[in-house]
Amino acid sequence: MLGRLNHVALAVPDLTAAVAVYRNTLGAEVTEPQALPEHGVTVVFVNVGNTKIELLEPLGESSPIAPFLAKNPSGGMHHLCYEVDDILAARDQLMAAGARVLGDGNPKTGAHGKPVLFLHPKDFFGTLIELEQS
Repeated sequence: MLGRLNHVALAVPDLTAAVAVYRNTLGAEVTEPQALPEHGVTVVFVNVGNTKIELLEPLGESSPIAPFLAKNPSGGMHHLCYEVDDILAARDQLMAAGARVLGDGNPKTGAHGKPVLFLHPKDFFGTLIELEQS
């Protein structure tokens, strides 16, 4: 079911500062910020060759990553994103196996313009998992 690791997402309290570190200190190629109001975040992607690092900043106080940053004020790893060939088939297989899909269970459009779902971290050893249709 799982394809390649699409990205590792890091929640950051200050996206501009995080971009500066990745671009200036690490010499990385970083995309322009993209606001995703339906997900409550602003994102950039850092290209690291074989995958990407997604830097997430809350978009408003009701952002779903705001509680994460309240617990981790310096930021930290927020989720892993894996590609799947068929997101609905993957969802159904996972739910049949007892995994919990967050939200209403229907995919939303993610930062890459593709359908995404999130899986409950308690079902995956404390790690939030995002699935993205490839």
